[in-house]
Amino acid sequence: MVLSIDEKTQIQALDRTQPVLPVAFAASEKRTADYVRHGTTNLFAALNVTTGEVLGECKPTRNGKDFLAFLKKAVKPHAGRDIHVVLDNLSTHTTPEVMQWLAKNPHVHFHFTPIGSSWLNQIEIWFGILTRQSIRRGTFSSVNVLIKQIRDYINSWNEEPNRSPGPQLPARSSRRSDSPRPT
Repeated sequence: MVLSIDEKTQIQALDRTQPVLPVAFAASEKRTADYVRHGTTNLFAALNVTTGEVLGECKPTRNGKDFLAFLKKAVKPHAGRDIHVVLDNLSTHTTPEVMQWLAKNPHVHFHFTPIGSSWLNQIEIWFGILTRQSIRRGTFSSVNVLIKQIRDYINSWNEEPNRSPGPQLPARSSRRSDSPRPT
């Protein structure tokens, strides 16, 4: 079992002062540069590398205690199996409490990405997809509205987790190339 785990910090609940003007013929989408900031949240997320499913939880703070609570929740469904967790080198991932828990749970193995290479962690790719598809052009009147949007996106993602975000290639024919073509 491989879990890719990280945090997306300081996600802002921004509310534009004017509504976004939609795309029109010969005109791109327009929005004002000014906004009201209603606060932030921190998203802890774990991507199951085998299934593509995502477990996510928003918290107002981001520290070792929050990370450990999320880590326990992420590995719990896989109890009794060896679990390999891919992480970056963030200090909250190696607090004394986390390391003590890790020592008591020998079936959980941490694998750290090289410093400056957290983009190698697959959850970072998913964070980019979440940002582009759900957060970037959103308007959020409160942090609770933002959190609901994130939860809804995760639930939608998990309905079909192995889909590719890009264009789909046509299915390959099982017919051999030297087989006669049907007429």
